[in-house]
Amino acid sequence: MSKIRDIKPRWAENLPDTPPWRSLGDSVLVDTPWMRVTRHPAIAPTGADADYVVVRPKNVGTGVLPLHDDGTVSLVGQHRFALMRYSWEMPEGGAPEGEDPFEAVKRELAEEAGLTATHWRAALDLDLSNSITDERAMAWVAWGLSETETAPDETEVFLTARVLFRDLMA
Repeated sequence: MSKIRDIKPRWAENLPDTPPWRSLGDSVLVDTPWMRVTRHPAIAPTGADADYVVVRPKNVGTGVLPLHDDGTVSLVGQHRFALMRYSWEMPEGGAPEGEDPFEAVKRELAEEAGLTATHWRAALDLDLSNSITDERAMAWVAWGLSETETAPDETEVFLTARVLFRDLMA
């Protein structure tokens, strides 16, 4: 997914930039419905020759921390293929190109945790593993929760748990 987010934070406006990388072209190594992997001969900021492989997800990653009135949060447990292990995580998913990430995360909260929320606050907008991928991830905190039906896709099997927020931070 291509995106431009070159706005400097206010605190960095008067700081100089380091020299940029220069791509000398690219070739597609893998192209799936979920990601594209590209290879780039490049020139590093130091002037050295480089060969870079970049994973380019086709979705914006989205996640939500559902905060209940009693101080618990809902987590989703599932086996993750890429990790080859079980993972407890916030409800998360992806927004395909053209879909508003906020609409996608609301959908994921219902599908995975069986919840809807009346209040939302944006919490994070990050470039993850930015030395090997251009993946963007956005996360929200949601509260004012109500139950709804879950709707996992054909590859998902979930467990859900409510955990005290303070226990997550311990």
